Amino acid sequence: MRKLFACSVLAGLSILLLTACRAEKTATDDRSLLWQISGKGLAKPSFLFGTMHIICKQDYLWTDAMKKALSASEKVCFEMDMDDPEMFKQAALGMEDTSSKALKDYFSVAQYEQLKQFMQDSLGVDISQMPDMKPMMLEMMLTAKMVPCAIPESYEGNIMTIASGEKKEIVGLETLEEQMNLLNNVPDDSAAQSLLSLADSFSKSKAQYTQMVASYKNQDLPQLYAQVKKSKDEGLDMDAFLDERNKKWIPKIEEKAQKNAVFFAVGAAHLYGPGGVINLLRKAGYTVVPIK
Repeated sequence: MRKLFACSVLAGLSILLLTACRAEKTATDDRSLLWQISGKGLAKPSFLFGTMHIICKQDYLWTDAMKKALSASEKVCFEMDMDDPEMFKQAALGMEDTSSKALKDYFSVAQYEQLKQFMQDSLGVDISQMPDMKPMMLEMMLTAKMVPCAIPESYEGNIMTIASGEKKEIVGLETLEEQMNLLNNVPDDSAAQSLLSLADSFSKSKAQYTQMVASYKNQDLPQLYAQVKKSKDEGLDMDAFLDERNKKWIPKIEEKAQKNAVFFAVGAAHLYGPGGVINLLRKAGYTVVPIK
């Protein structure tokens, strides 16, 4: 569960949307994936949307309110700048282990053979053909396999397609280098043990993913937060992946939303809780309310 987490349109659309949304808000209801950010001198309201990075088509949720918010926004902001042509090239380079250790060196002979068989059976991947792959990257590949469909949907990909079609500028809250550094800060030996643990408890992890999807479809951020907190209580340190990044995002969100209506789309696990983006924006003086 650890990794379970465009130019302007008419300004009048923001006003029309704001009027429509006032009738849809429920101030005491935290069960929403879409939030409006206003106040503190913002020229126009912006929007905060919680995504699941990959999800099956039958579970994909995209309501009229979400469509309106995206349409009313002048820019789209993801965790990273998704239309940067260099991003995928840099990501591919970041998957390789540049140390002197080969992948098999992180495991005993028995562990490596067990992992090799599991990856072959689960992903159809022969890890002996990728000796320089980092254990963390293999874990990310295995985590993606929890999605029970052959061709999953991507909120970021779909939103980017809409934004590009409407000539909206696409920006990011952090660089690929920052995300890669986050992963690289996890010691390789720890990542190797985490990979083995995930392989050993893969059925349980898939069941946890199914529970998270159910909470997501219900737009139940409190329940999602409880599931993430449970993973922390079980020993997974989520602070670096969630709370610390959230704190760094707030001034960047403030800067980007100052003059433009922005549709911020980040993993839903970043939104709720004391260290979540919603609470941090409120503490910074903004009005953040759910939109249904």
